[in-house]
Amino acid sequence: MTGPEARRRAAARMLADLPPSAAVWCSGLHKRYKRRTAVEGVSFTVERGEVMGLLGPNGAGKTSVIKMLLGLVRADAGEVLLLGRPARDPYARARVGYLPELFRYQPWLTADEVLTLHVRLAGAAVPAADRRESLALVGLADRAGDRVGGFSKGMQQRLGLAVALVARPELVVLDEPTSALDPLGRADVRDLLLSLKARGVAVLLNSHLIGEVERVCDRVVILDKGRVAASGTLPELLGQRELRLRLGGVGPAARARLTAAGELTRDGDAYTVALPAELDDAVVPDLVADLVGLGVRVHAVEPGRISLEERLLDILRTGPSQEHR
Repeated sequence: MTGPEARRRAAARMLADLPPSAAVWCSGLHKRYKRRTAVEGVSFTVERGEVMGLLGPNGAGKTSVIKMLLGLVRADAGEVLLLGRPARDPYARARVGYLPELFRYQPWLTADEVLTLHVRLAGAAVPAADRRESLALVGLADRAGDRVGGFSKGMQQRLGLAVALVARPELVVLDEPTSALDPLGRADVRDLLLSLKARGVAVLLNSHLIGEVERVCDRVVILDKGRVAASGTLPELLGQRELRLRLGGVGPAARARLTAAGELTRDGDAYTVALPAELDDAVVPDLVADLVGLGVRVHAVEPGRISLEERLLDILRTGPSQEHR
């Protein structure tokens, strides 16, 4: 077969062989509000099936970036693609679920009516069974017929998550999704994010709860004063591991063995060895065995890594590092 139809089919096969485009791609985003620069030169990507955390202090520009990505605020400069299409394309935005930091639903509506309303506004076709499933995912299955005005803050937060998920989006943008939730609710959201990731859904998560980000995110972008201060995977950002030991009877040979393992610091009988980020499983057992062989009394061994909170504070205090280019 030759002619236009053959060329169309050949083009379709070529497109089918291409890897899927990133869920989010933005480059050089800028935004000023009167005399204040809120966002300056922000660029990053969120891949399909990836959970990416957006971190930074209050006023760092996180929410402004999210609003520019979603077309809620017009960028002064820069480009945004959502799911391979320009962010202004309604088809791209129709496949995005969004939970804003501040939201309010009509108190006289029931939970199911809130979902029905948002489905109609989005122009999506979502069966009643899928709406019920969305409420079940966030723990509100038995409250579908209850009016929102009687919901607690935590329950309204769960309803907001259901609204973000009801149309089965390919990208979910969550701005402080656990702000009003108790520890059980935060654990539920964490499990939900991991299930979205397993289904290939991309998630962009803005949260001040750094422990939650550390548990679920594949990569992190840290904003400070409207700029990207650092970005990368958690191992890249957190860097080296630490091995904390409490030892007795450490002689010159044992000290030399500790130093050979990594940079050594000491505070009384507490020794800390800085180990490389990529650590062979045998390094720590071999070190302990060698120390025992050298007559050292080993009272405690605690492998660890610098926390994301510590790394974030270090970046914000010292400014952008060389690891972000």
